[in-house]
Amino acid sequence: MQINLSHKILHFKKPAKTSRGEYSEHSMIIISMLSDDGKRIGLGECAPLPDLSADREAYTTLSAVSTLIKEALSSENYAEVLRPYPALLFALESAMYDFQQNPILYDTPFAKGCVGIPTNGLVWMASYDEMLKQVKEKLLAGFKCIKLKIGAIDWEEEMRLISTVRARFSPDTLQLRVDANGAFTPDEAMEKLKELSRYSIHSIEQPIKQYQWYDMERLCRESPVPIALDEELIGVNTLEEKRMLLDTIRPQFIVVKPTLHGGITGTMEWVSEATKRGIGSWLTSALESNIGLRNVALLAARIYNVTPENAHTVMPQGLGTGLLYKDNIEMDIELRGSKLWRWETEEAF
Repeated sequence: MQINLSHKILHFKKPAKTSRGEYSEHSMIIISMLSDDGKRIGLGECAPLPDLSADREAYTTLSAVSTLIKEALSSENYAEVLRPYPALLFALESAMYDFQQNPILYDTPFAKGCVGIPTNGLVWMASYDEMLKQVKEKLLAGFKCIKLKIGAIDWEEEMRLISTVRARFSPDTLQLRVDANGAFTPDEAMEKLKELSRYSIHSIEQPIKQYQWYDMERLCRESPVPIALDEELIGVNTLEEKRMLLDTIRPQFIVVKPTLHGGITGTMEWVSEATKRGIGSWLTSALESNIGLRNVALLAARIYNVTPENAHTVMPQGLGTGLLYKDNIEMDIELRGSKLWRWETEEAF
């Protein structure tokens, strides 16, 4: 088996804006595993997010990544060695599973093209008119769950947008999620959560910045809107740390991104520990290319046991990012309406 590394930069069709700033491009490293006869291939993507991923400084050169991979594969447990490097762990695990066609990811109805995974429609921060336009586009495409990025434009405008959408669509017909990306201060957060509660919001992701466990625990306990942790999970790599965080903060949900939160191994640990505590969860991409997006989807299909019979009851996942780039990599996945599908094909890379 040969392992090859290559670097690629993807460019957004429009800048992706959050309360932390905006992205116009995304740098990634592709891991390709080739059989000696060149007939089998496995693909993984290492794509940490600037200013967010805990391991973002570890991949400055391909040689640095190559060294980490060699050290990990020479050990008895490469996943354990790479715990501090979740983006690389996700890439290496994904490539391994793809190369082996491991049944954990590939023996599911989704992997066989028999069912699509429900996906939320993502609405990026912009002006009121532009966000409303995005909402209308998602609704016309058939999305039953829409996620709004909030916290960067005028608060009253954001509330007006949410009010407009909710006035037209009841909670029975449209699920509304919001993502603040830590935009609120602990002192103002509860008042904003009370305002949001008037509109039957399903959940809010990361209302305040991470590492404020005392304040986050209080908000999760008292908030009229269910809270989902996202950035809070970054850098929490060991099983003991994960248990401590969940036991301390007790959120209603966690939103797990394999690139940020521990690869395939870490994601399954997060979901398992959350489930034991009655905490809900869903998976989402971290703006990867279609390589990473496919692997997140394959993992979500396994974790949540998505079948043709129960797909309508599965919580919508965050898998609608494949259309964000001008120059995405063609893979065997496709967003059809509000569901992400995979079909059997030859390797597209």
